[in-house]
Amino acid sequence: MKGQPYERSMEIARYIIENKSTVRGAASKFGISKSTVHKDIRTRLPLISPRLYRQCSEILRKNKEERHLRGGLATKEKYEKLKV
Repeated sequence: MKGQPYERSMEIARYIIENKSTVRGAASKFGISKSTVHKDIRTRLPLISPRLYRQCSEILRKNKEERHLRGGLATKEKYEKLKV
C-alpha cells in the first residue's frame, strides 16, 4: 500500500494494533520497507493521532522486548528439524 503517507500511517497503526503485528509483519503486509513503517509510526503518527501512537508504540515496545526469545525459538526449531 503506497500512497498518502498520513493515511498509510493510520492504516499501518490500525493493523499493528488489531493483529499485534511486528514491524516486519506490517511491512510485508503493506508491501513497504521496515524503515518506512518506522518512519510512519514514529514520525508521522504522533502528529496525526497521539492516542493511536501510544497504543501502537506499546505493542512495538513489547515486540522488541520479546524478539530475542522468538529468535532463539526459531533457531531451536531449525536445528531440531536438521536432527530428524
